[in-house]
Amino acid sequence: MEKTKTFEDLLVWKCAHEFVLEVYKITETFPKNEVFGLTSQFRRAAVSVAANIAEGYKKKGKADKLRFFNMSQGSLEESRYYLILAKDLNYYLPEVYTFLVEKLNQTSRYLNNYCQAIIESQGSTFP
Repeated sequence: MEKTKTFEDLLVWKCAHEFVLEVYKITETFPKNEVFGLTSQFRRAAVSVAANIAEGYKKKGKADKLRFFNMSQGSLEESRYYLILAKDLNYYLPEVYTFLVEKLNQTSRYLNNYCQAIIESQGSTFP
């Protein structure tokens, strides 16, 4: 695995950040009465995915690092629910839902792979 200098070098963070940007774009189209409801909750959950990856990146011990990445995984699943809810409320077209789910699933796969690499690494620290 290639050594990184910052969380911004991580493919998993880049993918999570792209997901956040898409969530911000799509929630701009949600009804105005959702500003303090679904829009806010969805954005916070999406941001939490990328933010916890960034925070976990600097943690030295495997357990501490994995704890932050597990929080990211939880926020991904929270985001998955908000995707379903917004779809069921007809806040976007089916193809938008499909695109966002694909982006979420891609982020989830990268995060799972990154966690697995940490678990399997020999040293007590990981990049």
